[in-house]
Amino acid sequence: ASASPPSRDATMDAEQAKVLAALEEMQMRDSLRTFNGLVERCFCECVTGFRSKSLTDPEEKCVKFCAEKFFNHARRAGQRFGELSQSQQEQLMKQMQGK
Repeated sequence: ASASPPSRDATMDAEQAKVLAALEEMQMRDSLRTFNGLVERCFCECVTGFRSKSLTDPEEKCVKFCAEKFFNHARRAGQRFGELSQSQQEQLMKQMQGK
């Protein structure tokens, strides 16, 4: 007895799972790239000497300020992106209702 082909729903579920897995991988890569950029930026900006294994007090304060500044900027950019996206969706809905 031969197996019947997968149903349309099963095929769509499998495709959706592939897309979600690819999206998660892209998000992970983006997060790692962002984190690596933050580390490089703050390290280059703040670390001035290599005489000790640990950071000096001024270096540590600089790194904390640098990271805080970065996260505040990322949060504001994310909020602004959300606002613009919502505005565009609202405009699209108005256009579609007008047709």
